[in-house]
Amino acid sequence: MKRSELFFSFLLAPLDFFMIILAGISAYYLRFTPTATDIRPIIFSLPFTQYFQILLLIALAWLIVFALAGLYNIKGSRSLRNEVYRVILACSTGLMLVVVLIFVFRELFSSRFIVLAGWLIAIAYISAARIVVRSIQRLLLNYGVGVHKIILVGNSQTTDVLIHEFSSRKSLGYEIVKRFKNFGLEAEQELENYLKTQKVDEIMQSDPNLSKAEVLRLFDFADGNHLTFKYAADLLGAKVLKTEVSEIAGIPVVEVKETPLDGWGRIGKRIFDIIFSLLFIILFSPILITAAIIIKLDSRGPVIYKNKRVLKDGCFKLFKFRSMIYQYCVGEEYGNDQALELEKKLIEEKNTKTGPVYKIAGDPRLTGAGKFLRRWSIDELPQFFNVLIGQMSLVGPRPHQPREVEKYERHHKKVLTIKPGITGLAQISGRSDLGFEDEVKLDSYYIENWSLMMDISILLRTPLAVLKNRKAE
Repeated sequence: MKRSELFFSFLLAPLDFFMIILAGISAYYLRFTPTATDIRPIIFSLPFTQYFQILLLIALAWLIVFALAGLYNIKGSRSLRNEVYRVILACSTGLMLVVVLIFVFRELFSSRFIVLAGWLIAIAYISAARIVVRSIQRLLLNYGVGVHKIILVGNSQTTDVLIHEFSSRKSLGYEIVKRFKNFGLEAEQELENYLKTQKVDEIMQSDPNLSKAEVLRLFDFADGNHLTFKYAADLLGAKVLKTEVSEIAGIPVVEVKETPLDGWGRIGKRIFDIIFSLLFIILFSPILITAAIIIKLDSRGPVIYKNKRVLKDGCFKLFKFRSMIYQYCVGEEYGNDQALELEKKLIEEKNTKTGPVYKIAGDPRLTGAGKFLRRWSIDELPQFFNVLIGQMSLVGPRPHQPREVEKYERHHKKVLTIKPGITGLAQISGRSDLGFEDEVKLDSYYIENWSLMMDISILLRTPLAVLKNRKAE
């Protein structure tokens, strides 16, 4: 670990404490401004000295919350967006703590304005301070301060990708000082001589296909010379990174975890889905009602179109606003053979996708209203009801039809591990423009690395993805 990384990590705790105190003071004096008092007169008595003592205790409690949230983990430069999301999550948890304390000790203080203003200002102050710190840290990386000097060992496409990334993205904090295509005895001796005159921090095995003898030699060399050893996992290694070790009859047994979405993770995600699906249904109710009226006036047929989608252990009916002419709708409930034949013909002639899934360009079956609904993804809003009843999640892989799933290869079935979502990592990375294999890779990454913070990040980025210029399906 570089000294600069330790310094910046150490700096964050006192900086956060100062920003929390500053936010609390700002909220207190903001409450006493003429604008605030005109809106709502002050009916409580809270001397600043007493308030400041309470604020100090709350600031200390918030630091503990921040530590538990992983805001002081000592690691390399984290993305600023990730940093801010963690801050928002931690501050919101701190707010809940304050609410509980006020409920238990009513004499603490009774100004809801100060509590809410302090929360919002703390998010702004702490985020701004961390952005400044991380920006300084990245600026120093451009001048070589805190950069990890690394040796790559490998001769593969992965090696070429890493070389390109490390050289073009200085903010990653790596500088390649030497590269070996393999690690035989000659390479080991050459590196031994190199270390006598040059400083090296890490060795990375960038080729997952090195022989077992080379890997062991490389690991022993790194261990003997006190260098950090990293490796690019092979296909099996990548699949077993999420493990849990238990003991049976004194024997350590390793369980490969498909996803962190198990146990409390699954419970937490379901609670999150229920709360926010209800919130979104209420929030979008004017749009839902308006869309339903427009669809009914635009063409004959039901407002809601239900189509079968696949789950891990069965199927469910996906709710969407009908965007097609009714007689062309395809599905069990519609039983229209001519519509099915037309769809097969359109897939053959106008499909723009490869792999099991399809996308019909310039679909002639769309109604006038349907084109608009699809363009702005309004047709998908009824899926919040699928989320509420537990058939879908707000965030997850794209739901697919049985006939598409029938064409899956074995590795594609990874996406069926969890519930499908209204939005997901693949959707915000390219909406419907991504190739199927790229979708599977992104969805697999999401499944293996799920966190509540990742869900929040994807939800916040979804409106931007929708607003991008995309043609209606």
